[in-house]
Amino acid sequence: MGTIIEVEKLVKRYGEITAVDGISFEVHEGEIFGMVGPNGAGKTTTIECIEGLRVPDGGAIRVWGLDPQRDGYKLKERIGVQLQESALPDRIKVWEALDLFASFYRKSMDWAPLLERLGMADKRNTPFAKLSGGQKQRLFIALALVNDPELVFLDELTTGLDPQARRAMWDLVRDIRDQGKTIFLTTHYMEEAERLCDRVLIIDRGKIVALDTPEKLIQSLGVENRILFTAEGDFDPEPLRALPGVARVEQIGERVIVYGKGNRLVGNVVNTLEAQGVRFSDLRTEQPTLEDVFLALTGREMRD
Repeated sequence: MGTIIEVEKLVKRYGEITAVDGISFEVHEGEIFGMVGPNGAGKTTTIECIEGLRVPDGGAIRVWGLDPQRDGYKLKERIGVQLQESALPDRIKVWEALDLFASFYRKSMDWAPLLERLGMADKRNTPFAKLSGGQKQRLFIALALVNDPELVFLDELTTGLDPQARRAMWDLVRDIRDQGKTIFLTTHYMEEAERLCDRVLIIDRGKIVALDTPEKLIQSLGVENRILFTAEGDFDPEPLRALPGVARVEQIGERVIVYGKGNRLVGNVVNTLEAQGVRFSDLRTEQPTLEDVFLALTGREMRD
């Protein structure tokens, strides 16, 4: 698998604020690469430097060996970009926008099948202002793909979308990758990164705090499993605290949360409750997620 993007010690400042602070990473051909973190972490600044939209203050960037600043025209023929914030004139129709964007490139694809694949064929003659939020996002994806790019940048693709529309977007992203393209996306939704990405870079305050597959990030940090249940009547948590693998037990009223690790954790908890004669209900388990990793690394909740 070849390397498409190489970022080495990238720095970007805005006055006295260092938005990106000496980060280095690579993006490989054919992967969905995610950059996640809270708002203000440096995600958009980083992706815009790679796209050539911002001039770095330090470090080096290469995309297929090209410098985004010096070789911008060559690079733009091969990439597609969906910006974090985009807009079109209210009265421009979907087909007019696609025709306009296609005219910007020496090579463009037939956008009619693309519109069909994105579920927008029936909106061909609809003015931009009449599109829903999800339809506008799909149009911007179509505009990013109209030059049949090898590398696609998606910046905060699903911000502001309802859960149904967000999951539809996830299907679209997978479909784009299945067409043989490489995808670089940014998001502050940890679930989105965990579901979509082959590798995830976690950035906070301009610095990389982790980079690996979602599975390895979760495993390497040893985030605990959680067992939740409702205990009826008198309940003594001490026998549970004594079990192997149990890190701690929290009780809020009748609701109990057991934190721990190990393949036999759930069975041991259930057997102990039954041996105590504890009546319990609504027992469920929660596996660690990428958001747990983020909180473990940064020590605070994600910021909006």
